[in-house]
Amino acid sequence: MNLKIYLTSLLIACTISGFTKDYKISSADELTALKLLPGDKVILKNGEWKNQQLVFKGNGTLKKPISLIADIGGQVFLTGTSSLKFEGACLVADGLSFKDGFTKGEDVITFSEKSVNCRLTNSSVVGYNPPDKAKEYTFTSLYGNRNRVDHCYFEGKTNRGPTLVVWLSDKPNYHQIDHNYFGPRPDIGGNGGETIRIGTSTWSFYDSFTKVDANIFAHCDGETEIVSVKSCKNTISNNLFFESVGTLTLRHGNNNEVFGNVFIGNKIANTGGIRVIGENHKVHHNYLQGLTGTGLRAAISVMDGLPNPILVSHWQVKNAEITANTIVDCKEAFSIGAGKNADRILAPQKVVITDNLVKADTNPVSWVDKAADVTFSGNMLDAKSAPQDLEKGFSLLDAKGSVAPSLDKSILKAKNIGPNWFKPVQAMVVK
Repeated sequence: MNLKIYLTSLLIACTISGFTKDYKISSADELTALKLLPGDKVILKNGEWKNQQLVFKGNGTLKKPISLIADIGGQVFLTGTSSLKFEGACLVADGLSFKDGFTKGEDVITFSEKSVNCRLTNSSVVGYNPPDKAKEYTFTSLYGNRNRVDHCYFEGKTNRGPTLVVWLSDKPNYHQIDHNYFGPRPDIGGNGGETIRIGTSTWSFYDSFTKVDANIFAHCDGETEIVSVKSCKNTISNNLFFESVGTLTLRHGNNNEVFGNVFIGNKIANTGGIRVIGENHKVHHNYLQGLTGTGLRAAISVMDGLPNPILVSHWQVKNAEITANTIVDCKEAFSIGAGKNADRILAPQKVVITDNLVKADTNPVSWVDKAADVTFSGNMLDAKSAPQDLEKGFSLLDAKGSVAPSLDKSILKAKNIGPNWFKPVQAMVVK
């Protein structure tokens, strides 16, 4: 047997037997040169990686993913014009830190259309902004299918474009965004400052099945919409919105579910809750406290829609179920027909608002459009005395002191959120 045949046989045998390799690299070119196999691990040397366009290619498996990992989490600094792109299956990037730079126009981190079951974890993008704030790109873009962004830290985006975007195709993508810390983002003075956007108006009637779960959004003030849902069949659950000026908005699309989220406004101006547009949404078991927004930024806002709408329009609300939410000391609990004007004249239809608990000393319902078809039932108002015009479907709780549950006034702890090598915040005070 000659040497070539022997080496080929050895390579095949090693592959079959599950042999894997570790590579330690110091440049994007070295990464590009590798032919990675399932289970292989690429270790990035600690230090500054300046102007490195990392293209992470390969096809791992669910049991044997291919890893691109910092030698020490948080000690690999991608600066200058650096970026990262996933191209393949079952690829995991772990421990990377983007700072002190900006891209040439591409998104900082991209899961390509070829990416499947890829994951970004324990990583951060902080203040990675161009000098020209009108230049638009995102910190993270998810194309492909079944990708995950978890335990990451994003903060300080000042240029146009959402912090993180899920892009749709004609097939559901089933992405997951969980246990991330989204830190302060200043108001950009217009549209395009969302922290998360799922879809676009063009694709808004396609199913996404994206899950946004157990994240923290702290001081995310980029624009009116903190999380903007522009697609169908997504789940937004168990997130904390802390002193963020804006709302979780079901902007386009149908059949979305919002539950288990906590909104803490601490009486900061224009802090808002959940805004409902479209059909068949379910909003339940959320906790909203100390929000000052009204109308479109009420604790729960149900909008009017446009006749003969196009994809970018506000579509009429139909068949919404708003149940078992707790609203404590918010300026406006429910705004019905919010946004009604000379053009938006289609009132919400077949909306059920039931079994909610509101703590307030004013009427819990503000009617912007009294033509709305809304059924209130089984709701409770915790107040010192009943307003003269208490909405039908609300009962005054006859109890000494407040019976509405309140979060621990001392501290909300951010446990298991963000990278394991860096905790952007350990606690947040509920005032």
